Amino acid sequence: MLQASNAEGRFIGRFDDTNQRYYQARLRELNANAWLLRPALDLLNVLLLIAVIYSYGARELGGVEIGVLYAFVGYIGRVVEPLIQITLQFGQLQQAVVAASRVSYLLREPAAQQPGADGRIAAGAVSFRRLTFGYQPEHPVLHDLSLEIPAGGFVGIVGHTGSGKSTLLSLLLRFYRPQHGDILIDGQPLESISDAAFRAGIGLVPQDPFLLAASARENIDMGRGLSQQAIEDAARAADVHELILSLENGYDSDMGESGARLSSGQKQLIAIARALAGKPRILLLDEATSHIDSETEQLVQQALTRLAGKITLISIAHRLSTIRDADTIIVLNHGRIAETGDHEQLMRLGGIYQRLYLLQQMQTEDEA
Repeated sequence: MLQASNAEGRFIGRFDDTNQRYYQARLRELNANAWLLRPALDLLNVLLLIAVIYSYGARELGGVEIGVLYAFVGYIGRVVEPLIQITLQFGQLQQAVVAASRVSYLLREPAAQQPGADGRIAAGAVSFRRLTFGYQPEHPVLHDLSLEIPAGGFVGIVGHTGSGKSTLLSLLLRFYRPQHGDILIDGQPLESISDAAFRAGIGLVPQDPFLLAASARENIDMGRGLSQQAIEDAARAADVHELILSLENGYDSDMGESGARLSSGQKQLIAIARALAGKPRILLLDEATSHIDSETEQLVQQALTRLAGKITLISIAHRLSTIRDADTIIVLNHGRIAETGDHEQLMRLGGIYQRLYLLQQMQTEDEA
């Protein structure tokens, strides 16, 4: 990136400046240690030794054995030497103090309130009621947003960057709590659903899925102890079963570090199979097709079409073609719902969605 933008010289200069300031700071630290720490303790050792020798030399030594004097000199060493060792570890001691303060800060954080254990996700209907949220409360990202998603519905959420799409999903996933308003699933507040039921009832396909350096089976199972049949059913639902069988060891084939053996689109299909393997009632897709080619995008669309009506689908889409068949498309603009309807209705409306769609169509034609 630096080479492509011809910014090497500028960043080399910034690095040299930072490196030089760090070097000078370390040099000052070493000079301070050299003059103040070890020399000061050595001086203390000498002064104590002089005091002991003077104390015994200023009076008669007739009643004092030489062994007693030697013992006092040894005691001085035992007092001063630990102090010297501490000064040698002074830098590490300072780092430990800083680390301890950070750990203490985390330990003082109040524990998250655990939801009740009786809530379950049965159908998958989602309601956002007068939702207002901001990462900084004085700068809200979502403004008084209300939205009803029926069980088994397919809803697409689109909008410009910064319109609040991913924030809406983060709130639904309980990563944050809204300042105002409520989120309900099957008529229940999120707080009334237990963690186990919540995680089992909601599946997430992120924009950049992470695969383990393990087999395809382990990447879909994720330690849930699923049967081989359940894993294969999820792979078929995500249109990745044939791909896995084409590998040298089938479901036992190693995916490599972070799925290095697979393309971006193939990793995305594995991530969809992973989410479906838990049989969620709600499936969230956070721009799941933004980094895949057109052929793989068709596979994702086919998978979503087969799932429509069976589970609730909420898809944040960068490529609008992936949500063209959605029951409802929500267009967000500056944290508010600007437009809502299906594809045909929004195209006739001639608003934000139409402009976004036509712009993407023009880009696709230019690439072709």
